[in-house]
Amino acid sequence: MSLVPASRSWIAPVVIAALAATLVGAVGATITDLGPWYQTLRKPDWNPPGPAFGIIWTIVFTLTASAAVTAWRQTASSREADTLVWMFALNGFLNLLWSLIFFRLQRPDWAFAELIALWLSIAALIVVCGRLSRAAGLLLVPYLAWVTIAGVLNWQVVALNGPFG
Repeated sequence: MSLVPASRSWIAPVVIAALAATLVGAVGATITDLGPWYQTLRKPDWNPPGPAFGIIWTIVFTLTASAAVTAWRQTASSREADTLVWMFALNGFLNLLWSLIFFRLQRPDWAFAELIALWLSIAALIVVCGRLSRAAGLLLVPYLAWVTIAGVLNWQVVALNGPFG
C-alpha cells in the first residue's frame, strides 16, 4: 500500500531530520580538534575566522535537514523514500569521515581526497532531491557551495604544509 505524499505527517520527519542533523553536527564538533597541531598549520590569508565555521555549519545543517524533509515528503514509494534516507545517511557519514581524517588522523591530504566523495554525494543529493522538489534541491546548494570553499581551503592547507605523514 502506497501512502499519498500529501497525507504524510510532517512531525516525525522533521524531528528525525533535526535529530540527525544535530547528531552529525555534535559528533563532528567532538571530532574537530582545534588544538596545537591545527593552530600551527599555515592557512591562506582568506581563511574564515574560527566562529564563522560554527555559524555556517549550523545554517548548512538546518538547510540540509529542511531539504531532506521536503524531498522525503514528495517521494512516491517506500523504496524511493528509503533510497533518499540512505543517501542522506551516507552524506552524513562522509561529512564526519572528513573531520576524522583531517583533524584526528591529521591528514589533510587524505581528507582532500575524501572531500571529493563528500562533494559528489552533495551533488547527487541536489539532483535527486531536485527531481522530487525544486525547493529541496535549492536548499542544498549552500551546502555544496560551502564544501567547495572548504575544499579549496583544504587544498591550500595541503599546499602550504605538505607533505603529511
